[in-house]
Amino acid sequence: MKELVTIAEKIAVKLIERKQTIAIAESSTGGLISAALLSVPGASAYFLGGGVVYTRDARRILMDISDEAMKGLRSASETYAKLLANQVRQRFATDWGLSETGATGPTGNRYGDAAGHSCMAVAGPQNAVFTLETGSADRQANMQKFASTALGLLLENVSK
Repeated sequence: MKELVTIAEKIAVKLIERKQTIAIAESSTGGLISAALLSVPGASAYFLGGGVVYTRDARRILMDISDEAMKGLRSASETYAKLLANQVRQRFATDWGLSETGATGPTGNRYGDAAGHSCMAVAGPQNAVFTLETGSADRQANMQKFASTALGLLLENVSK
């Protein structure tokens, strides 16, 4: 968690300095991204909310993304990560949206992605998407790596 907080502190400085806000839609990180951002004192100045979008019900209820809107989309894909980032940004009316979706392990997902597969996206003044393949089946290590990579992607983009 220490590594995540170190990255989150740098993000917090940028967001507070610019008076910008963020919302998070994470899946296989299970709340680690939000926890890191919220662990920084003063988080209420930039963190507006989000959720762990781990199931179809969570996607529909929290993100208001219907089954119809998902036709032809895989949940652990860059296209879906972009959709999630944009949707959480819109729903919370924030400057930034960050999403993560993937397969932590110890096995892959039903779409054929191996354990260690994660897609993440940033929506805002800068937009980015990234796919990570750790090659590991270690669930906890993957959750940590997915969260640190997503926070790194966010830091890179809020720093531009």
